[in-house]
Amino acid sequence: MPPEPSSDVKFEIGHVLFIDIVGYSKLLITDQSERLQKLKEIVWGTEQFRQAQAEGKLLRLPTGDGGALVFRSHPEAPVLCAMEISKELKRHPELQVRMGIHSGPVNEITDLNAQANIAGAGINIAQRIMDCGDAGHILLSQHVADDLEQYPRWRSHLHDLGECEVKHGVRVHAVNLYVDEVGNPEVPDKFKRPDVGAALPAAKEAPSKLTIPKWAMIGAVVALIVMGVLLWSKRTPNISAAPDKSIAILPFENLSEEKANAFFADGVQDEILTDLSKIADLKVISRTSVMQYKSGLARNLRKIGEELGVAHVVEGSVQRAANKIRVNAQLIDARNDGHLWAQTYDRDLADVFAIQSEIAKAIADQLQAKLSPNEKKAIEQPPTTDLAAFDLDSRAKSLLLTAAFSATSERDVRKAIELLDEAVKRDPSFFDAYCQLAYAHETLYAVQGFDHTPARLALAEAALQAATRLRPDAGETHLERAQYLYYGRRDYAGALAELESARRTLPNDPRIFELTGFILRRRGQQEEGLRNLQRAAELDPRNFLLCNRSRSVIKGWGVMPMRSLRWIGRLASCPTTSKRGRLVTCMNSAGKETLDRSTRRLTQSSGKGRAPSLPRRMSGSCARWPNTIRLRPSARSSRSATMPLGAKAGFF
Repeated sequence: MPPEPSSDVKFEIGHVLFIDIVGYSKLLITDQSERLQKLKEIVWGTEQFRQAQAEGKLLRLPTGDGGALVFRSHPEAPVLCAMEISKELKRHPELQVRMGIHSGPVNEITDLNAQANIAGAGINIAQRIMDCGDAGHILLSQHVADDLEQYPRWRSHLHDLGECEVKHGVRVHAVNLYVDEVGNPEVPDKFKRPDVGAALPAAKEAPSKLTIPKWAMIGAVVALIVMGVLLWSKRTPNISAAPDKSIAILPFENLSEEKANAFFADGVQDEILTDLSKIADLKVISRTSVMQYKSGLARNLRKIGEELGVAHVVEGSVQRAANKIRVNAQLIDARNDGHLWAQTYDRDLADVFAIQSEIAKAIADQLQAKLSPNEKKAIEQPPTTDLAAFDLDSRAKSLLLTAAFSATSERDVRKAIELLDEAVKRDPSFFDAYCQLAYAHETLYAVQGFDHTPARLALAEAALQAATRLRPDAGETHLERAQYLYYGRRDYAGALAELESARRTLPNDPRIFELTGFILRRRGQQEEGLRNLQRAAELDPRNFLLCNRSRSVIKGWGVMPMRSLRWIGRLASCPTTSKRGRLVTCMNSAGKETLDRSTRRLTQSSGKGRAPSLPRRMSGSCARWPNTIRLRPSARSSRSATMPLGAKAGFF
């Protein structure tokens, strides 16, 4: 889903790996040089280092007894690099090394000596996290751990240590990464001290009289309110409250002997979902949310209905053999597991698009949804007449859908572009493929920023123009033009006008509401923007990126009026295993002064039916999404250490 760009170009997100040799200052000069050289060879020999260096997405920063690597590729890069280093270090017991990892804002500057330097909270926090560890430790900031927790393969390797006090009384939350021969499973010495994890440092002298600061009292009130909201959000949802005409199309099972046909099964499911989502009388959950419920696994349909906020689900399977196809679909009432409708279609492969339309219309009839003539026509229109092009498009869609969650994001998007180029070459009238192609180029240009060049933007514009020539009035054309104007031209007024047009024929597309919410927020229309973001979350409730970006918007606004707290509670229940992603953490990171101002506005605005004038401050320590969000640092995170990029001595 599309993140919100920022006009601030001074800062970018860097994925920082900080490394140093434990006990370096106690070594003899000759030993220091030898061990630095050996560590340099190990680091430079890692695959992640070589790959990032070759792509020009790596900064090397010397620190005397070690160094820092700033990756500009993806969040997993410093973690994978640290694991490679740790594994190799097992062969060199004389090298006692510790490492710390954080993703945060960094910027390149020029110091008074006209030398290149780098500064930012991302560097500071990575070093502080490293300082909490002993020899052999790979410690992560909670920010990085939160990102990794979204991938099952990392979860068993992450071990929460709690908070540790470092320089200047700053407290950081660290997570220990270890597995087999990588990392150090021992608890660091700093976390064995009795004062570690204490909420507040002990007072040096007992006061003669109990005094409670005003800001603490106000903070306690807000904390109680937010805790109540979070507790409300944890209750089991009442599925009976879901609209009767609400539905989720779960991934279809691939029963073909060739597993490569899994993409084809995904394409069939996606076309049925797309057809139904064009019916304004239905609430249809986005594919981003339903993709998590993969086929082949035992499904608790009642629980799925509760999580997605729908009354009905559709399950199905696809079996393809030679020029024949069998599609099975069944409509189930998620409230009681009742089977409402089922049908098996045995047809020639060329009839697959007709089958998709028939299934969509049958489901709409079962739900008694009203179809307008235009909606009926849209459902009956096949995406293409070329099955090979459809295969290519289905594979590209799957890559684009998961690219934001993938460690190989850039490669996946580029591969999707290759597939889409081939699809439109086979069928020059393949409208949907052109829309996907335009968005893929925009992703490289602005969403992920891997190729922010005029040439890439021109490719996006060319694909958009091709789609416009084919179907100038289609909702997908308006949506794609809105994304192009938003990401490529930063024409927010033009994008908003296109989104209004797209909404008429794409009533269930969460991208429309999300982008509208961000634009309205930029224009100061906070309440209306919040309502649009709420609608996006309702249509895409399991989209982790959407929920976290929406949290960032709320943090930027401060505390919302009372009637908006209910939705904040809903966001808190978005899929995340970390408590640090909760609203309370973000509020705390904004500091006492912002909390005080926000609380006064909350008190003044409650019940008045209007949004207060809210602080726009956003704390860098609450940043969530690398490569996508440009940050303006808060006063708390603006202190930055600088390190010379061009220094000749030391680690690099």
